Amino acid sequence: MEVPNNKTAIESNRQAWNDSARHHQDSPDWQSLLSEVAQADFSCLDDTLRGVLEQVGVDGREVIQLGCNNGRESLSLFALGARQVVGIDQSSAFLEQARELNSRSPHSAEFIESDIHHLPATLHNRFDVALITIGVLNWMPDIGEFFRHVAQVLKPGGQLVIYETHPFLEMVDPDGEDPYRLASSYFRAEPFVQEEPIVYVGKVEQQAAKSYWFVHTLGAIFSGAIGAGLNIVHFKEYAHSNREEVYDQYLNQEAQLPMCFTLIAIKN
Repeated sequence: MEVPNNKTAIESNRQAWNDSARHHQDSPDWQSLLSEVAQADFSCLDDTLRGVLEQVGVDGREVIQLGCNNGRESLSLFALGARQVVGIDQSSAFLEQARELNSRSPHSAEFIESDIHHLPATLHNRFDVALITIGVLNWMPDIGEFFRHVAQVLKPGGQLVIYETHPFLEMVDPDGEDPYRLASSYFRAEPFVQEEPIVYVGKVEQQAAKSYWFVHTLGAIFSGAIGAGLNIVHFKEYAHSNREEVYDQYLNQEAQLPMCFTLIAIKN
């Protein structure tokens, strides 16, 4: 398989996400969000992420979400007392949705269109907390370089919170004939490539820009964070899924896969 260079992969992923936005806006979930976000205590965060953020403490602090999608999680941070929230995403189409939600919220976040590899200098050394949630790390071709850019936005002593899918799940194919058979190496070097629109439920049989999903081992994630001057102070794995519903078939097994993890790191 021909592997694109990093710049090409990032740009193709941006185009794929811009195309994806309209499919998400057609869902009943979007209509629900439009009304729910108007509540002052709106939050779509699950108990796991809420607990970790409460442990870190976001009350009265400046928080940035890197890879904020339509902004629903960024706007949820106000319910935990965040003083200021900035959401970053490279998809202009999803940021249009974020700004629409923002206009209906009693709070006011700031949403900035940017590739994480080219963040505005005005964001450097500014934030108390940086947040990364499900489905960000695997769009990054070079995890070490990614963490160096993430570290730049934190103040010294600032904390990075990650709540992500577990890389073990990249080894199985939930749509496969035998979803419990190992289908891919944990150490897979080349990205998964998709040519249909990115959706969370089912598939849309249309042509779209290629999207490249890169597999990173836990070792690569830890090494990338440490190499960026981030001191890992918390890491926990969970048996529940924070991924698409098709992965729910792996829940409550006698031989249980780890399905997601949380990580906290402090900038030196």
